[in-house]
Amino acid sequence: MHTLKFLAEVSANGVVERDFIVDGVPGVIWSPTSGAEQAAVVLLGHGGGLHKKTPAQVARAHQYVTGCGYHVVAIDAPGHGDRPRSAADEQARAELRQAMLAGDTEQVSAVSRRYGASLAERAVPEWRATLDALQELPEIGHEAPIGYGGGITLGTGIGIPLTAVEPRIRAAIFGGGFAVDDALIEAARRISVPVQFLLPWDDEHVDRQSSLALFDAFASEEKTLHANPGDHRTIRWFGLDTEFLPRHLGRPSVDASSLLVNADEQGPRV
Repeated sequence: MHTLKFLAEVSANGVVERDFIVDGVPGVIWSPTSGAEQAAVVLLGHGGGLHKKTPAQVARAHQYVTGCGYHVVAIDAPGHGDRPRSAADEQARAELRQAMLAGDTEQVSAVSRRYGASLAERAVPEWRATLDALQELPEIGHEAPIGYGGGITLGTGIGIPLTAVEPRIRAAIFGGGFAVDDALIEAARRISVPVQFLLPWDDEHVDRQSSLALFDAFASEEKTLHANPGDHRTIRWFGLDTEFLPRHLGRPSVDASSLLVNADEQGPRV
């Protein structure tokens, strides 16, 4: 049994933010200050080299809480945020930075695939343990619908394998540039829930065709591709289906316009 322990709590503007830990993994849950019983849960994955509480991540969480009445959850990926880095983490990050500075796209892709696979192998069980613990909370329970709503870059590299094996996830948003390998394609083929896929058209580190192949691999009957100009470090999304998660999680949004994603996250990403 996985136990969730709350560490801190703050409340402002209709949102209560609670830091927690599950099996040594730090996380955060944002919830409405009222009316949150049995509300849907949205899982947010963060970008490579970043952490669970980037400004863009917090803004996105607040949009889902205030616009839809959802609970929103994020955890730090292995070697990220408040978690210690292993020697292997440090080496991979150094190799990735060096390849990016050198403009070596092939090396960036190779390191990203190798390191991303290692992170996903560790993070997927952590996400599932977190879900187990969350469902024991009275305000969530075992019937609350669950969606994966913030899979940007590394969040895609972890979110796709997670969604492929986690039957509790009813719909998922993936996107941002991520190095695609055969394992990620195979995981995508096992996903049949509705998918919204966001593609930065000008990503300098990830081949556009590999991202299109990843989208093509999803077995979902309902899947949509949204492409906008944007590079690997600065992603802005316009023209999205803002009712995607509310439609599939059964909680109509109060103000759909508040759910427009406008991510501008700086930092190295895997």
